[in-house]
Amino acid sequence: MSAVTDHFRTVFGEEPEGVWESPGRVNLIGEHTDYNDGLVLPIALPQRTYAAARRRADGILRLSSTAGGDVTEIALHDVAPGVPEGWGRYAAGVLWALREAGYLVGGLDVAIDSTVPIGAGLSSSAALEGAVAAAASDLFGLGLLADDETRTTLAALCQKAENVIAQAPTGGMDQSASLRCTAGHAILLDCRSGHVSQIPFEIERHGLVLLVIDTRAEHTLGDGQYGNRRAACERAAKELGVASLRDIPYSHLADALHKLEHDPELFTRTQHVVTEIQRVRDTVEALEQGELAEVGLLFTSSHLSLRDDFDVSCEELDVAVDTAIAAGALGARMTGGGFGGSAIALVPERLVPSVEMAIYSAYEHHKFTKPLFFRAAAAGGARRTE
Repeated sequence: MSAVTDHFRTVFGEEPEGVWESPGRVNLIGEHTDYNDGLVLPIALPQRTYAAARRRADGILRLSSTAGGDVTEIALHDVAPGVPEGWGRYAAGVLWALREAGYLVGGLDVAIDSTVPIGAGLSSSAALEGAVAAAASDLFGLGLLADDETRTTLAALCQKAENVIAQAPTGGMDQSASLRCTAGHAILLDCRSGHVSQIPFEIERHGLVLLVIDTRAEHTLGDGQYGNRRAACERAAKELGVASLRDIPYSHLADALHKLEHDPELFTRTQHVVTEIQRVRDTVEALEQGELAEVGLLFTSSHLSLRDDFDVSCEELDVAVDTAIAAGALGARMTGGGFGGSAIALVPERLVPSVEMAIYSAYEHHKFTKPLFFRAAAAGGARRTE
């Protein structure tokens, strides 16, 4: 926090009115189900994005990051799809979405610092949106951090900012995790109703660690692949005569797939979504019953489906998952949108060093970039820190 405050003073020549933070997230299971009105099970991470902010009276947003680069300056009335470019579009989009919703929001000076890895599939964009949204809510007296209901509203506006201004066709999981998670819990989010259930996630009581493996294979949602998957799911739902693939019960999956046999792409995309939603339900039940070995098996099953049916994995992710399991993990899977980013593994505490070394060795053998590791704990959502 001191780094972002110092940066604000250096760049803007004044004291910020406060500092707000918002977390990255790891999705335990439920990948590519959010935009299909399905179920997801994320946790918020201790890694945060920090926003030091001060109000302006002229309708101008000025942004600067401790990571370097010039100050980005934009008039709020100029914010539009694709404008501004670069990372500033996520912050500007939040203020645009608030104003579009009728909230009286003015200009800001904002300095950003972050410990959420960029391009690792841990939702650094939603962490940035959440930090700026939290700052705007408090500075302009909007009251949108007051409770889960108001945070739900703020999460939806952050999603709108990412969809419209940043032009990334994501579902609402990331923003909900950044704003609605509580410490020690995953959230079971119903992406159709918006309802959240807090699911205890304290695996250390079972002698286990959730190990995050940043493969260093850069993850991006803006290259069209994510949008292609979403479009295929929408086409499949239309062919099946339902509003979304959420409406296909797991017990009726075989009948649905029979109708899609003429189109292998829609067949496999549908198979992943329907089985993945069921895996979320099964994971929640296993967590509630303390059956962590079953959770591990569900992680692995999810990865195989994402790899084979949804085609969003990559060699770095597959090597990380396969090696972790061979070295003693109870299960592992890619997490996030895919095409790079991070994997997670459920690992007995005593085996963490050997799992990490095995993955290091495998990456060296394949001449991949050296991976990064950290242990994930379920943290709380966005808040004011000073």
